[in-house]
Amino acid sequence: MKDIIDAVFIDRDGTIGGGCSAVYPGEFELYPFAKEAIKLLKSLGIKIFAFTNQPGISRGESTIQDFERELLGFGFDKAYICPHGEDEKCSCRKPSSELLIKASNEYNIDLKKCVVIGDRWSDMLAGSNAGTKKILVMTGAGNEALGKYRSKWSSIQPDYIAENILDAVSWLML
Repeated sequence: MKDIIDAVFIDRDGTIGGGCSAVYPGEFELYPFAKEAIKLLKSLGIKIFAFTNQPGISRGESTIQDFERELLGFGFDKAYICPHGEDEKCSCRKPSSELLIKASNEYNIDLKKCVVIGDRWSDMLAGSNAGTKKILVMTGAGNEALGKYRSKWSSIQPDYIAENILDAVSWLML
């Protein structure tokens, strides 16, 4: 493995399944290769955390508990979820790194030894602000993050651009 990794933070929608828009628990389907990627990380004893913005929670369309149950069922050790919409001006919504910092404090992990894997500019910015490695996946909104929204994170370079989450995890294992 490239380096010792304390934890991997993985975005939900577009990274492990679904697509470019939010799909609520019960309807959300993992990409087949995401199951293998999660298994690989688990076999190495690496902590796996979901970190996701889910504004539908604040609109009453789902609950944090539903998301947590689903993500834990996929094999995540813990889910860090921002339930707020953009207009709510909270401090936990990505691109803020607050969810990463919260996990770091709860699990006593060094964020410089962590990796963020996601498909959006907000994932890359959150990782950069926290000092993690960053991997952009080309599933979900990955193409938009590199093209249409590149100006939002132009000074930041991902450590790797992966075809999908399995490619990202395979790269980490080199």
